[in-house]
Amino acid sequence: MSEQQVHDWIRKTISANDVVLFMKGRKGMAQCGFSHQLDTILGHLGVDYKDVNVLEDMSVREGIKSFTNWPTIPQLYIKGEFVGGCDIVREMFQQGELQALIEEKGVATAKPRTMTA
Repeated sequence: MSEQQVHDWIRKTISANDVVLFMKGRKGMAQCGFSHQLDTILGHLGVDYKDVNVLEDMSVREGIKSFTNWPTIPQLYIKGEFVGGCDIVREMFQQGELQALIEEKGVATAKPRTMTA
């Protein structure tokens, strides 16, 4: 896929889902520590999300970085807006800002998943 095609696919994916996490691995089966942290945080908050495993497609892995002009993965989107990577999202969670954003955006939550180390 060309960069434009990848960007179009990313745009479509984040607009079609309330919460999207571009990560290494899959929901509940992250393949890097940073992706695991965000998966755990979202699970703790009871937020269901669309997982996109960037390890499955190099054009998506590189395309998400150019799409946001953000060099690292994972990347979290809520209601079509880029929230941040691991450090930012973790800090927002610790300060209660992520929970407030999820509520403000009207994202549905369910029973939280159990947090694991």
